Amino acid sequence: MRYRSLLSTSRGDLLRTAGFVVAVNLVGALPAVFVGSNTDWIDRPSFYPPEIAFPIVWTALFTLMGIALSVVWAHGFGRRDVRLALSAFGVQFALNLAWTPIFFGLRRPDLGLAVIAVLWVAVVVTIVAFHRVDRRAAALLVPYLLWVSFAAVLNYAIYAS
Repeated sequence: MRYRSLLSTSRGDLLRTAGFVVAVNLVGALPAVFVGSNTDWIDRPSFYPPEIAFPIVWTALFTLMGIALSVVWAHGFGRRDVRLALSAFGVQFALNLAWTPIFFGLRRPDLGLAVIAVLWVAVVVTIVAFHRVDRRAAALLVPYLLWVSFAAVLNYAIYAS
């Protein structure tokens, strides 16, 4: 098997990667666009980040997720490990998309905490599945796991207040 660089220089690979990055960012932003992310009702803990941090961090994370997705996809959808990795990604992404309407739309930090706990497990499963296909793709998801971990702590602090 020939070694591929993370971002291959072929035009097709770059276009596919750009497509995945744009798609993940667009779909990832939809819950906030439709439900919003009004935080006026939240009793913010002392470690609550500045509001501007959230769109910046999510854009960076969605970008890394899109690149990772492209790297896994490049290994060929015909492979069972690739299909499993992509399925795991789909599950965790659906959970990610569900959190915003539950937490912000319903204003239910208790249900948000349940969703984010399951999301955390799903992200770990996705990292393991991606690692079986390409360890570089798995490494690109580690910042996402760290952010979801922080978000879970933040969600708990809001719920507990």
